[in-house]
Amino acid sequence: MSIVFIIQSSTIELKNYTIKDIPGSSGRLDVISRAILAALMGENGIEQNVEIWVFLDNYGTFIFKSNNLDENTFPKNEILLSDYFVKIILKGSDPKSLDKNPLNMVEHVHLNVIDAIENFKECNYQILILHEEGEDFYPLFTNLDKQSKLLFIIGNQIGEMLNSEDLMHFDFKRISLGKQKYLASSVIRLLKLNLRLIL
Repeated sequence: MSIVFIIQSSTIELKNYTIKDIPGSSGRLDVISRAILAALMGENGIEQNVEIWVFLDNYGTFIFKSNNLDENTFPKNEILLSDYFVKIILKGSDPKSLDKNPLNMVEHVHLNVIDAIENFKECNYQILILHEEGEDFYPLFTNLDKQSKLLFIIGNQIGEMLNSEDLMHFDFKRISLGKQKYLASSVIRLLKLNLRLIL
């Protein structure tokens, strides 16, 4: 099974970034880092065939592909991941600055979220939007198999992306994990857990 997660943030701002106060100095990069770890890490290390696309309004798009990461060097805690990620964001694709960064395989592209979704649609991904008012996910998951290709749109912390007209016109299926509100990282963990239980 191939799984892709899409998240977006309009609040990330790194002009005053300090590792001593990641939430306050970065526009909540800690939330993004937790989501990345939730997507890429499993019980036994880095997952296979999982991607998370991080759309940062102020800095571009960053693609984490689990199959490209090194199990031995990938930063597995939030603070280290955030700090290395900041260096990737601020130094761009300069090869010399990325040599010793364990995230040097992360791709930095200038592609907006709608164009990215269009590309996945053309590649026959089943695209699902996580939304509080969506349908119960369970019946849908029972029809999946190990050959399924899934794209989950998690959105952003204020819901703008999920309710945008550009996204609405696709008419993708909206699914819900229940009435309780979850952080993006919790949503990702719950999705992965339920997929494992069903498959």
